[in-house]
Amino acid sequence: MSGDWLLPPLLPDACLGVIAPAGPPREGTLTQVLPMMERLGWRTKLFPGCAGPAVLGHLAASDEQRVKDLHAAFTDPEVDAVIGLRGGYGCMRLLDKLDLALLRTSPKPLIGYSDLTALHAVRQGRIGWHAPMPASDWHRGEEGWADALALTACLQQGLRAGDVLGPTPVPHRLNRSGPEVRGPLVGGNLAVLVALMGTPFMPDLRGGVLFLEDVGEDPYKIDRLLCQLRLGGHLNDLAGVVLGSFSDADAPDEVLADYLHPLGMPVLAAWPAGHATPNLPLPLGATVVMDANGRTLKVQPARIAGA
Repeated sequence: MSGDWLLPPLLPDACLGVIAPAGPPREGTLTQVLPMMERLGWRTKLFPGCAGPAVLGHLAASDEQRVKDLHAAFTDPEVDAVIGLRGGYGCMRLLDKLDLALLRTSPKPLIGYSDLTALHAVRQGRIGWHAPMPASDWHRGEEGWADALALTACLQQGLRAGDVLGPTPVPHRLNRSGPEVRGPLVGGNLAVLVALMGTPFMPDLRGGVLFLEDVGEDPYKIDRLLCQLRLGGHLNDLAGVVLGSFSDADAPDEVLADYLHPLGMPVLAAWPAGHATPNLPLPLGATVVMDANGRTLKVQPARIAGA
């Protein structure tokens, strides 16, 4: 079981294709991307939509250009992994225009978080990294650069069955003990996930270990989002829940406990991923074993004989 590569290591001179499927880069950040990539040891292919022109003020480029870039990045033989420039908003606008067969068959990992939750969701089990992006995170001082280094280490080490994800988070009052549970790691940004409800692109969360994080959402808004998930039946039949950071707003701990603890499943909180720092990579789509008592996540093979 150990030694089975789920994502092969990327060589230090591998090529990362940078796409902008969501918002435009903030002023002064695009020019920093190539130097940061070179400093990390990556070759880089910057796809045209990264440079705009922006559309409607909040989209990096037209829908057509962003779709074209996304398809091109996944088909380009030179590109070893595809990374989002930044989040914001815009990925949902592309979903009904995408070649889903291409995204679901390509072994290239998709790297990004926040609005890119929508793209991870439609790849249906393909493993991608919920991880910081160059124009939104890497340039933010020492902590942002530390996250970029952590992502680079993950890409260069690859991912295989038996890997322990970490580091172990600190104890937290939201933790709920229980037996070890196993399932695909699903989810991402709570608001984006809820926005997929009622569309053909809402992922099936049943049997999954659900990871959630968010930013700038007051507790009553977290309540509304979780209520929507509950009313839609999407909190039923989960294996367990992992909670990342809920930053830039009052802590929604009481709301999270009110919805999640009565479900009777283990909960592991304070995982170092989300819009705060550290924002360490998580392999969405990988099958994991969650031990809420030991506060650990371990990668397992996608299929286990007899399971």
